[in-house]
Amino acid sequence: MYRVIAGRVFRARALSNKPLSCIGSRFSHSLPFATVDAEEISGAKPAEVQNLVQGKWIGSSTWNTLVDPLNGEPFIKVAEVDETGIQPFVESLSKCSKHGLHNPFKSPERYLLYGDISAKAAHMLSLPKVSDFFSRLIQRVSPKSYQQAYAEVYVTRKFLENFSGDQVRFLARSFAVPGNHLGQQSHGYRWPYGPVTIITPFNFPLEIPLLQLMGALYMGNKPLLKVDSKVSIVMDQMMRLLHYCGLPVEDVDFINSDGKTMNKILLKADPRMTLFTGSSRVAEKLAVDLKGRVKLEDAGFDWKILGPDVQEIDYVAWVCDQDAYACSGQKCSAQSMLFMHENWSKTSLVSKLKDLAERRKLEDLTIGPVLTVTTEAMIEHMEKLLHIPGSKLIFGGKPLKNHSIPSIYGALQPTAVYVPLEEILKDKYYELVTKEIFGPFQIITEYKADQLPLVLEALERMHAHLTAAVVSNNPIFLQEVIGNSVNGTTYAGLRARTTGAPQNHWFGPAGDPRGAGIGTPEAIKLVWSCHREVIYDYGPVPQGWEVPPST
Repeated sequence: MYRVIAGRVFRARALSNKPLSCIGSRFSHSLPFATVDAEEISGAKPAEVQNLVQGKWIGSSTWNTLVDPLNGEPFIKVAEVDETGIQPFVESLSKCSKHGLHNPFKSPERYLLYGDISAKAAHMLSLPKVSDFFSRLIQRVSPKSYQQAYAEVYVTRKFLENFSGDQVRFLARSFAVPGNHLGQQSHGYRWPYGPVTIITPFNFPLEIPLLQLMGALYMGNKPLLKVDSKVSIVMDQMMRLLHYCGLPVEDVDFINSDGKTMNKILLKADPRMTLFTGSSRVAEKLAVDLKGRVKLEDAGFDWKILGPDVQEIDYVAWVCDQDAYACSGQKCSAQSMLFMHENWSKTSLVSKLKDLAERRKLEDLTIGPVLTVTTEAMIEHMEKLLHIPGSKLIFGGKPLKNHSIPSIYGALQPTAVYVPLEEILKDKYYELVTKEIFGPFQIITEYKADQLPLVLEALERMHAHLTAAVVSNNPIFLQEVIGNSVNGTTYAGLRARTTGAPQNHWFGPAGDPRGAGIGTPEAIKLVWSCHREVIYDYGPVPQGWEVPPST
């Protein structure tokens, strides 16, 4: 667990008040792949993030200096490629053929290679000093509690374990169908795209890019990876770990750049497929620019419905708090809107939500900087909501106090605003109420027993269909809600949540043919391979065959 005092990060230990820079500073020096020490990164000792292209780590003529999100101190220098430096990346992608680096007919030993790389990388992440290194590094650039940062490392390790050994080649499993005559069979194969690109956001600096990167590699593609520069130091270090575990240095390119430069690379290199995780606005632009050759895991205005059967109020309140405010609400799966059945409104649920939200503190990073929305923007949105008839502030709504978070980032108390269901459905308010605020902010509303159709109407009108939760053990109620909604990752039952997706189930949106998944064999095959059919027709030609009449 971390503590932040006067802008400095400390690790909370029962028997030690030493700053992180004094505790275990040997870690990066004893890690054979690491070039930084998470605890020592500071203005006096800034870290550097490089680019990787055609098997070589390179700098840039332009260095972008990042500030520590907890105290505003310049602490990381990122070698950002501008438009004059894109040619090596374009050339590298262009060298990869459409049939990929490997496929079922070409270099099949590489399936085994990637099973071995995954096993070695998983083992590395199982070592306490390595998992701690990445957990702390994540905290430095995307501040969240140690438990949340460690969970990201843990999920990444379990994913790598899942695709160790023979599991990579099993992803390329084919099938055969008997033909019409002797010697004919059709075979379906999973085929790579070849040159591909991956663009991922800041909020999960390790898990999202690593899982998508490995999925691309497993299927035989050559990826160019771009992670949000604010957090790209995490994947810089992870790439070095993968090289240490046997990843061929030419297999992946890694770039730091602004969006304009990356867009130019995409247009010039013309990758066969691009995976984008991020905002809907950028996703729609890429879909047009790349002529639809995209898979998208974009915005998530995620909802939770509390059904009529009230039980385990303390547990449900805790899950709601975690869903809405863990990582300061900076999850694409964060609970954005809570629909409470009137039976729940009569309980202590809301007061418990308030108490849980008020436990969160900057000292242990259970609430922290919001990296894409300013405090002023969140408060302005709240004030617009409060002008809706019947709306009210339930809790929060004020800036955090006694901190040194720079003003370019947000710092807001966990906040909940009540808006009446009838007002939400009005055309003049609906878009405002369902606007995703990527921070510690949620809408709460109530519905009566006969108003479930209104709730379902609200769900139908939403644009993003990523995660959802239906908290009920009533099978008829679950059937009604699940059957009339579309979210790609939907949790159902008393313990249903919207966040915390592990590596063992599909995570991704539904209702859009461009939707991307992550984590499972099905997700990897859908996103990173296409279907190829090979029809074998060996003969023999029937005895006595003659040329038939033209048809």
